[in-house]
Amino acid sequence: MMKIVKQLSLLLLLLTLFAACNSNSAGKKQEKARIVKGLYSYGPEIRSFTDCDEAREYWVVDSANTLELAYSNMNFEKPYEPVYIEVECKVVKSDSLTVTADYDSTMVVTKLLKMTKEIPDGPCNQ
Repeated sequence: MMKIVKQLSLLLLLLTLFAACNSNSAGKKQEKARIVKGLYSYGPEIRSFTDCDEAREYWVVDSANTLELAYSNMNFEKPYEPVYIEVECKVVKSDSLTVTADYDSTMVVTKLLKMTKEIPDGPCNQ
């Protein structure tokens, strides 16, 4: 009898923990990936993006591992030369304890769609 009570208590505890974990993850809002267009600058200390439409500046994290390589392959003579990019990304709050604290948000690039030295006419070219 005592063995059954212990097993039921353990089962109840596991169900309670499972329910608590699910309620925490359900409460978090998942950021949808979106496509943005703007100017990207890369160098030893800064990886920044300025959105052409909103004129907001973001710290950039290259989760696709293609953005920095494509920028480097353009063979600029000096760092931080802006290029026009179109990327698929998610925007997350910047960490207040790192270099990203200077930026309101961090743009996590999931896919590079386009990169060019030619900056198109419009809000990006002002």
